[in-house]
Amino acid sequence: MSRLNTTDRPYDIVLFGATGFVGTLTAEYLAAHAPGELRWAVAGRDEAKLRALTGRLPRGAEIGVLTADVSDPASLRRLAGHARVVASTVGPYVRYGEELVAACADLGTDYLDLTGEPEFVDLMYVRHDARARETGARLVHACGFDSVPHDLGAYFTVQQLPEGVPLTVDGYVTADAAFSGGTLSSALNQLARGRQMLAAARDRGRHEPRLMGRRASAPTGAPRFAKEVGAWALPLPTIDAQIVRRSAKALDRYGPDFRYRHYAAVRRLPVALGGVAAVGAVAAAAQIPPARRWLSGRLQPGEGPSAEKRAKSWFKVRFVGEGGGRRVFTEVAGGDPGYGETAKMFAEAALSLAFDDLPPTAGQVTTAAAMGNALTERLREAGITFRVAAAF
Repeated sequence: MSRLNTTDRPYDIVLFGATGFVGTLTAEYLAAHAPGELRWAVAGRDEAKLRALTGRLPRGAEIGVLTADVSDPASLRRLAGHARVVASTVGPYVRYGEELVAACADLGTDYLDLTGEPEFVDLMYVRHDARARETGARLVHACGFDSVPHDLGAYFTVQQLPEGVPLTVDGYVTADAAFSGGTLSSALNQLARGRQMLAAARDRGRHEPRLMGRRASAPTGAPRFAKEVGAWALPLPTIDAQIVRRSAKALDRYGPDFRYRHYAAVRRLPVALGGVAAVGAVAAAAQIPPARRWLSGRLQPGEGPSAEKRAKSWFKVRFVGEGGGRRVFTEVAGGDPGYGETAKMFAEAALSLAFDDLPPTAGQVTTAAAMGNALTERLREAGITFRVAAAF
C-alpha cells in the first residue's frame, strides 16, 4: 500500500448525488453536525439544484458546488481529484456507479456509497481493488442501513466474547419503515439480475485470496422459531451477511472459526408467512420487464417517505453471540433506518474516513475493517444505540 498524498485537495468530502432524497438528508446532516473545519462540497449534474440546496443549508455559502455526470467519466475524474473522500448516493450502482469507483481507485481518493447490490460490490472488487491498494484508496461500500448496523453490530458482539476461540453470531432484524423511489428501483434491478449476480460472485471467488489458517462463513439459516429472541427467524437474502463475513476474514479478532447468520425477526407466524409470499411475488414480477416497470413507477427516484413517517420509523438489530463458554446478547437500535439514520451513518462514515485515526487499510474494505470502533463511537454519540443486553 502506498497512499497518495491528497492533503492538498480543496475538499475533505464531496457528496455526489446531493439533491436526491438521501443525498439531501445527508447534506442537511453534514451542515448541522460537521466540525467547523470541514471543507466540503455537494456535487451532481444540475448546478441550479445544487445551489438551491446550499442556499437552504446553514453556512451554505461555505459549501462548494461541483458539477459531474455519470455519463461523463472525465467529470467524475475531476470530482475525485478535488476530494480526499467522495460519498456517492447515485444508484442503482451497478448501472451508474463504476466510473466514479474507478476514478477514486486510480487517484487514491477514499470512496463510500450506500449500495446493497452484491453484484456491484463483487464487480468493483475484481476490477478496482488492486489499483486501490496501489494508490491507498479505501473503497467502502454499503455505508447505510445496508450494512453498518449489522457489520458494526457483529463486530461489537465479537468484542464481548473471548479471543482465539471459534465464535458464532446470529443477527435478528426488526424495523418499521417505508422506502423511497431510489431504493425500490435498486431492489427491483437487483432482483432482475440473479444470473449476473451469481456470475459476479463466482468471478470474485476466483480472484479473492484464500483465508489461510482461519475460517469465516455466512451460511443461509433455515426458517425457525428463535427462542432466544422470541420470534420467527426468516433468512434475509441481503448483502449484510456477506459484508459481515468479509469483516471476519479481514480481522483476526473474529477468531479461528467464525460463523454469522442473518435473519428477519417476526413475532407472528401469519405475518411471517405473508412476508415470504410478498417477497416471492415481487421477485417473480421483477423478472418480467412490463411488471418491473409498473412496480418501479409506483415511486419515482427522488421520492420518499414524509418527515412525519420518518419520525415514527425505527429499527432494532439483536445479536446472539457464543464462544469460549460465553454467551452474549447485544443490540443496535435507532430511528428511521432507510433515510434519517442512513444519512447519519453515511455522513459519519465519511467524516471518519476524513478525520479519524484509523487502521492502515486500502482497497475494497468493510466499515468494520476500515473504521471499526471509531465509527461505532461516532454513531453512539449521534444517538444510535450499541449495548450489551445480557451476558452469561
